[in-house]
Amino acid sequence: MDSDLPIEPTRYGADAHGLVCGYRFETATAACPIGSDEAAQWLAGATDGGFVWLHFNLSHAGAERWLQRHAQLPESFYDTLHDDHRSTRLERDQAALIAVINDVQFDFAFESSDIATLWIGVDRRLVVTARQSPLRSIDRLRTAIRRGEPLRSTTELLEWLLRSQAEVLVDVVRGVTRRIDEVEDALLAGRLQHKRTRLGVLRRLLVRLQRLLAPEPAALFRLLQHPPTWMVERDVDELRQATEEFSVALRDMAALQERIKLLQEEIAEAVNERTSRSLFVLTVVTVLALPINILAGLFGMNVGGVPLAENTHGFWILVAVVIAFTAVAGWLAFRGHNDR
Repeated sequence: MDSDLPIEPTRYGADAHGLVCGYRFETATAACPIGSDEAAQWLAGATDGGFVWLHFNLSHAGAERWLQRHAQLPESFYDTLHDDHRSTRLERDQAALIAVINDVQFDFAFESSDIATLWIGVDRRLVVTARQSPLRSIDRLRTAIRRGEPLRSTTELLEWLLRSQAEVLVDVVRGVTRRIDEVEDALLAGRLQHKRTRLGVLRRLLVRLQRLLAPEPAALFRLLQHPPTWMVERDVDELRQATEEFSVALRDMAALQERIKLLQEEIAEAVNERTSRSLFVLTVVTVLALPINILAGLFGMNVGGVPLAENTHGFWILVAVVIAFTAVAGWLAFRGHNDR
């Protein structure tokens, strides 16, 4: 994951400024690892060719200070870092792009708490990504760069991150679908133990993902209609395609939520049916025991004039009466149940 050992551990990593990894991209050359000191020198120079990607750990106290000193990103980027509103969005601020995307943590365990935020600042020469927890999309990007993935511009790197997030979302949808299939199979087999709880966890995960990952259409529309001057038409088209992939995954998530809702309703009906059956059995037992309890109470009173007290067959007469009343009560109870 992106907080583990860096690709070049002797040169860079989670250093004194919170830089997890950095790369310099030059035209027609492979990406070159770069540290925070080298990045500061590169950003301070007048280099026209290539661009730099820097990935920071915001849990490090020095990360934001280094960015404010060297990155030259708009103030809105730093405001976004402290904003509690973390839904996915992509906005333009003067000549820079500010993006907030949500991804699953590297050790994702299908819990709603395993979703973390990635903040992105982009201009013509620089891409800054910052996070507080290790993310899968960043790990995928680093792996792709190690394989020699060609990235020709900062916009293409942003588009790559958006597509990677969509792919992670698709993997989540597949994982949730597999778990729902298991719950459905168990339901059809009559095994309901703990299935409602599992479905509730998955539904909360999907609801939170959909709420956080759905891009804000107004901001995205404004960006695509009026992109920065350094973005070419090809970049705009690819960015539009990357964001459109979200809508497909979000529709799949909405369908999964509806499926989970139907399964929860079916499980609730099965539980209610079992409860009704148990209550019916309890009611029948109570009704069947009612005649003998009444007669026992009446004949157990220590008063004079108790019927059949002197009759040699009194006990058997009472037994016959109790059996008769019990049979009638049982017949009435079962007849009412059959009518329902």
